[in-house]
Amino acid sequence: MTTQQKLIDSARYLIQTRGYNGFSYADVAEQVQVRKASIHHHFPAKSDLARAVVEESRTAIVTQTRTLDGAFDPEEQLRFYTGYWEKCIADASAPFCVAGMLATELPTLPADLADHVRAHFRDLSNWLETVLTKGAQLGLFELHASARLEAESFMSMVYGAMLTARAQGEPKVFADIVEHGLKRLLRHPVATKRR
Repeated sequence: MTTQQKLIDSARYLIQTRGYNGFSYADVAEQVQVRKASIHHHFPAKSDLARAVVEESRTAIVTQTRTLDGAFDPEEQLRFYTGYWEKCIADASAPFCVAGMLATELPTLPADLADHVRAHFRDLSNWLETVLTKGAQLGLFELHASARLEAESFMSMVYGAMLTARAQGEPKVFADIVEHGLKRLLRHPVATKRR
């Protein structure tokens, strides 16, 4: 693994656990065992490093959603998406979404980083809208509002469930909230497939 990737991975973990304003290059240098000057060589400013983290996450999400799109029905796609976070929260490998953490600090972020965070949420919302629209067309989902509003609501439910699980210190809370949200969408909730 390159030094640059180690720096990105370290920053991702620190953002997920402390937030943008809760870490410094000294923290990254200590984790990666490099001098701060080495970090500045790769990422001149802290916002450059955080932007690299967000962009790597956005790229991964786009890749994953494209893979899911062709191989799984809309309900399965939503379950893979929420299941990913359920696992990450339960094993603490990614206790909170990077963009979600950064969104809580949006008013204090540099403008260019804030733009990348907003783009993450636009990408996610657009994907969810597509999945929900297709699910409604296939008769899997019953939408109670426009697909756009349902997508925003679903996304908010997932991020709210992350917050609730973190606040309560109980990862299972995330799974319970998400399952309830999925059942609300399903046209025939008794047929719910639980992983």
